[in-house]
Amino acid sequence: MQVDTSATLGDLVTEDPRRSRILEQFGIDYCCNGQRSLTEATSDAGLDLDELVRALDLPDRATVAAGADQSGRGNAVLAHDIVDTHHAYMWEEMPRLQALVDKVHGVHGDRHPELARVQAAYTEAVAALDPHMTTEERVIFPAIARFEKSGAITAFGSFAEPIDELRAEHEVVGRLFKEIRTLTDGYAAPDDACNSYRAMLKGLEEMELDLHEHIHKENNVLFPRVLELEQQLAGA
Repeated sequence: MQVDTSATLGDLVTEDPRRSRILEQFGIDYCCNGQRSLTEATSDAGLDLDELVRALDLPDRATVAAGADQSGRGNAVLAHDIVDTHHAYMWEEMPRLQALVDKVHGVHGDRHPELARVQAAYTEAVAALDPHMTTEERVIFPAIARFEKSGAITAFGSFAEPIDELRAEHEVVGRLFKEIRTLTDGYAAPDDACNSYRAMLKGLEEMELDLHEHIHKENNVLFPRVLELEQQLAGA
C-alpha cells in the first residue's frame, strides 16, 4: 500500500490500523498529534523519512479492509464501538491497576523514588479519565447519535466547543502517560522487580497503547466526521 508522506498520521492509521504499532515503535504520536503530516512528524522527531515510509508500506491484508470498514461506519456506531471496546476496558482496568501501582510504590518506593511520581501521574490520569469518559457516554455520544439520526440541535449548540475540550483532556492524559513511560525507562523492569512490579509495568504499557488507539478513533475519525456533518447540515 503506497504511503503518502503528505497525509496526516491520523489518516494513515485510519487507512491501515496496523500502522499504529509501527508509529509506536518509532516513538511518533499519532493520536493527540495525529493532524501532523508524516513528513512533518518525521522531521520533528529527527527520523529518516524514507526508513519510516518503508516500514509503513505494508502488504494488503484483511486488517486493512477492517480499518477501512471502520471509517465507513456511522458516527453513532463508531461511538458505541469506542464505549464497548475502550471505555469498558478502562472502567475495568483503572481500579485494578491503581491498586497495583499503590502496592508497588508502597513496597519498592524506598529503593525506587521515581515510583512516587509514577503513582501520582497515574492517579492524575485516572482522575481526568473518569469524568471525561462519563461525559462522553452520558452527553456527547448520545447527542452525536441523535444529531446523526435527525439533525437535531444539541442543548449545548455546536459540537465544536465540547470537542475542543475533549481533545484538550486527551492531551493531558497523553502527557501523563508519556511521563510515566519516561519515568519507567520505557516500562523496563529493574533487576529487583517482583512479579507485582512487572505486572504493574505491563499493565501501564498496555493501557497507554490502548489509549493511543482510543484517542485516535475519537480525535482523527469520529470528531472530524461529526464536525463535517454539522457544517454540511448548516449549509443545507
